[in-house]
Parts: sequence; structure tokens; C-alpha cells
Amino acid sequence: MINEKVSLKRNLAQLALPIFVETLLVTLMGGVDTFMLSQYSDNAVGAVGLVNQLVVFAFLVFQIINVGTSVLCSQYIGAGQRGRMVQVTGVAMVLNLVLGTAMSAFLYLAAPWLLSIMGLRPELMQYGLPYMEIVGAFVFFQALHMTISASLRADNKAFYPMIVVLIANVVNIIGNYGLIFGNFGLPALGVQGAAIATAFSRGTIMLMMFIILFTRHIHFKTFIRSFIPKKRGGDGVNLLLEVKNLLKIGLPSAGENMSYNAQQVVLAYFINQIGNNELTTYTYINNIVMFVYIFCICMAQAGAISIGHIVGEHKPKAAYILGKFVMKVSLYVTFGLSLASALAGKPIFGLLSDNTEIISLGCTILFVNIGREFGRTINIYATNVLRATGDVNFPFYVGVIVQWTAGVLCGWLFSLVFNWGLVGMWLAFILDENIRGIIFIWRWKSMKWAKKAFV
Repeated sequence: MINEKVSLKRNLAQLALPIFVETLLVTLMGGVDTFMLSQYSDNAVGAVGLVNQLVVFAFLVFQIINVGTSVLCSQYIGAGQRGRMVQVTGVAMVLNLVLGTAMSAFLYLAAPWLLSIMGLRPELMQYGLPYMEIVGAFVFFQALHMTISASLRADNKAFYPMIVVLIANVVNIIGNYGLIFGNFGLPALGVQGAAIATAFSRGTIMLMMFIILFTRHIHFKTFIRSFIPKKRGGDGVNLLLEVKNLLKIGLPSAGENMSYNAQQVVLAYFINQIGNNELTTYTYINNIVMFVYIFCICMAQAGAISIGHIVGEHKPKAAYILGKFVMKVSLYVTFGLSLASALAGKPIFGLLSDNTEIISLGCTILFVNIGREFGRTINIYATNVLRATGDVNFPFYVGVIVQWTAGVLCGWLFSLVFNWGLVGMWLAFILDENIRGIIFIWRWKSMKWAKKAFV
């Protein structure tokens, strides 16, 4: 038993390290955009932050398929069923290509309407509209990248997505530096330049992931054969079953994520009603705290893959032990990082803005945010590992109910009705995250997830 625990923790570490680096680099990509635009205009930062709330929500549509891809591939690999893993990957790519193309067209064509609904003021619209049209038109790049990355990670090949995102970060930084400010002989396009650099870097990621998929993960002929139905038996007859399983996992899983991000969009709308400085501070805070809970995200994703393998091997007790370990480590590290970010708030905001109101408010929020990170850490861990076991409906029900009562209702009351402003909004965040966290801890301890596996 001791040797098994050591082996589980070793496998978790081997997965977590490249996922951590990849997630850090993805977060850094958004952080670089924010930092460079902060040298251009505070209003540009606020507008782009609001647009990214909508773009991230679009990415969650792709998660309908990607969450199912990760869970099914992990369990099939654990059960030694690699043929079905190939099928799941192929089906997921086709579905997300269709979804991605449709979402790209919608975001480009509906950009003025969507930003008007969000109440973006005219002085910010000049920045938000061109950014959304360019970035939104190419979100299908992200759809395919996310699908391939989910399959590679499930097969313990998280190193490849990490390298690809590293290269894309370099491309994004060079593109931003050239196109925002007009360096390297390029035109100074401001926000449009940041959007072009972001879209191009995501296209670079997608192309490189395709190359890795067919040279390091799945043989192209095997991939094509997985789509050919056989007259009697064979892998091909499972295509419709895999589509059903993907949707069975993906719809409630993505539904919880969509509910959370729809909540964030609504709350961003409320914050926008408070004022431009509050909206800009909110955008800066979101970019700062992403580096706080990044470790929790990578531990949760690595833990989910490892737990998926274990569930495929029919070892629920080992899955339970590993899950508790993931949660404890994530809580300790996230608390330390959130405290450090609060203590370093003034110098951090000093690099981002010279607006004294934004700096003062941001430093206050970073200390209040410590209370939020306890609950958020548990929620990120719990939703990932519960899905990995096949327990996909419970996080959805809890998420929808608590997010829209404790989160949205209290956010509106505290910030706009009681006039507590951005601090009141953060108190609603704390309430929402910690209530859900307590419920999810109970669920994991109950072991009711142990009979939900798909294999």
C-alpha cells in the first residue's frame, strides 16, 4: 500500500509539472497582453478585460467536448482500451471544429450587439469592438488546440502542449511589442495589434498541436480507420456511443463552467455600472490572481487524469486517497501565494497604473481576495476530480444553485444596492466560493462518486 501511494504521487508530480508550466505560460500570455496594454491606456485594459469575459465564455462551449475527451481518454487508457481512446479523440476534434467555426462567426458578426448589451461605454467601445472582432473570428483555433491537448494529457504526454505554448508565448510577446507600439518596422495598431498577435499565436499553437498529434500520439492511418464502421464488431461501431458519452459527461460539466462564467459576465456588467476605475481594477485583479490559483489548476488537472486512470483500473480507495492529497497540497500553496500577492499589491499595481484610486482599491481587494481563494481552490479541485470519476451531474447542480444565489444575488445587493462597490462584490465572491467548497468536501468524503465510472 505504501509503495502504491509513492507511485501515485510520483505519477501525479510527473503530470503536474508540465501542466503547471503550460498553464503558467497560458496565463502569462494574457498577463503580457494586459501589462503591455496598460502602457498604452487604462481604458484599453478595461475594455479588453470585458471582451475577454465573453471570449472565455465562448471557450466553455468547447469544454462540452473537451471535458468528456479528458475523462473518457483517461479511463480508457487506465482500462487498456487504446482503440477507444483514438476514437474519442477523433470524434471530439470533428465536433469541436464544427462548434468552433460556428462560434467564430457568431462572435465576429455579433460583436457590436454583445458589447452594447454589456453596457460598454463609447470611450471604451473604440477599444473593445476591434479587439473582439479579431480575436472572436479565430476562436476555432482554441477549440482544436484544447481537444488535442486533452487527449495528450490523458496519455501522460503533457510535455508536448507545454513546449508548444512556450513557443506561442514568444510569438505573442514579439507580436504585441511590434504591433501595439509600432516596433520592428510594424504599424502601431494599439489594441488591434494586441488582438492580431493573440490570434496569430493561437493559430501557431493549433498547427503545432496537429503535427504532434500525428507524429507523437496517434498514427494517422489508425486515426482514419477509427471512423470506418465494421460490418461485425470492431472499433468503428462505437462512434455513436462515444458521441453519447462525450455529451453525457460534457454537457453537465461544461454547464457548470458556463454557469460560473455567465455569472462572471453578469457581475462584470454590475461592476461596469459602478465606474471605469472599478472595471479596470477588476481586470487587473483578475490577471494578478490567475497567478495565485494557477498551481491549484494544474494540480487539479493532473489529479483528475491520474484519478481517471485509477478509476479505469477499478481502485476507488486509491482514488480517494490521491484526491485528499491533491486538495491539501493545493490549499497550502494557494494560501501562501494569495498572501504574498496581497503583501506585494502596491508595487504590482505601481507597475500597471499611475491612477492612485485604482492602486488603492486594487491593494484592498488583494487582501479581501485571500478569503475567496480558500473556496475557489476546493472548487477547482473538486469539480475536476469528481468529473474524472464520472460524477458529472452533482457539480453542475451545486454550481448553478449557489453561483446564482450567493454569487449574483449577493453581488448585486452588496455592490449596487448597499453601495459597497467592488469590495462588496468580492464579499459575494467569498460567500459563493466557500459555500460550494464545503458541499464538495462532503461529496468527496461520502464516496458516492465511486459507482459513476464509464468503464
